Amino acid sequence: MADQQDKNSQNQQSTTRIVAGQAAGSTRPLGLKIGIAAAALALIGGGAAVASAVNNGSTAPAADVAPTGNPAAELKLGYFGNVTHAPALVGVSKGFIADELGSTKLSTQVFNAGPAAIEALNAGAIDATYIGPNPAINSFVKSQGESVNIIAGAAAGGAQLVVKPEITSAADLLGKTLASPQLGGTQDVALRAWLATQGYKTNVDGSGDVAINPTENAQTLKLFQDGKLDGAWLPEPWASRLVLTAGAKVLVDEKDLWDGKLSGKPGQFPTTILIVNQKFAADHPDTVKALLKGHVKSVDWLNSASASDKATVINAALKEAAGAELKADVIDRSLKNIVFTVDPLAGTYQKLLADGVTAGTTKQADINGIFDLRALNSVSDGKTSAAGLGKE
Repeated sequence: MADQQDKNSQNQQSTTRIVAGQAAGSTRPLGLKIGIAAAALALIGGGAAVASAVNNGSTAPAADVAPTGNPAAELKLGYFGNVTHAPALVGVSKGFIADELGSTKLSTQVFNAGPAAIEALNAGAIDATYIGPNPAINSFVKSQGESVNIIAGAAAGGAQLVVKPEITSAADLLGKTLASPQLGGTQDVALRAWLATQGYKTNVDGSGDVAINPTENAQTLKLFQDGKLDGAWLPEPWASRLVLTAGAKVLVDEKDLWDGKLSGKPGQFPTTILIVNQKFAADHPDTVKALLKGHVKSVDWLNSASASDKATVINAALKEAAGAELKADVIDRSLKNIVFTVDPLAGTYQKLLADGVTAGTTKQADINGIFDLRALNSVSDGKTSAAGLGKE
């Protein structure tokens, strides 16, 4: 701990927590729909505002800005207090990222869900973030390819639909109320797309055959315990927390929906990736490469450390990022459901886009160019594929 405190002091590292919807005041009551439709319009609307924020008023696309090669004075990095974001938790807490950044100051912000992180990235409040794939796709589509690039994978798997024990099949969900972390987030899209395959209609305003109530994860746990939610599609550790501490059962393990035909890796689907603001990457390619070096070290550590060491380090980082540690059984179950990998599983992204269209949270678009894996491939072993959707 003392070593980490020294590193934090030396690199002037600071962390801020941001909860989805925090600026609007207290957590939205279960049945309240006001504001959801407006959020939906923001998700699927035009990209002018996003592109303007990304380019800082410049008429030239970010991708056309010539790299200067100068390290940034500061890297502002976002991530979530979830086990699926363990590469970020470990990379920050063990100093892997700060060490690679050298004289560049590392500042971090902790988010609850992807759309809030994307908003911060597009506004310039952060430069890069760990995030789920669907908000990244949505940002890329809205900005007509000018906002972000996916530069690495971080985690695959670790998302489940957990429900009350009396719900035994999809047929039992008619008229029920389910939660997701945030409208347009990766789990929200997965839930809506899966319900569509079961013949259910859902709407982004919360109406439909099944009501979907985007809710901050900690509040979802409480609402489920109070009997005010019938279930939720959640990332780890929240799925495990509902199962082990609130008596939920797994109705759908998302890994069972991915047969490997798109990625070559059965059961794996992208849960967490690393993205960067395109203008920041163009201005500071060396800083992005340093970030990726630290990221690769973190993933390598997660794949080589003992279960006990992983649990200890991740739990300490979660306490710092989210305010509380996890019980041993929760973190153990969570880690068993996740694969840590720098591969973003690019072959799955056309389906992820299609799922977003089905969910009503994005528009059909060309996502060619969403990946830039050149820096990753220059600092890691092997050749990570962009599946024809960008540079590698």
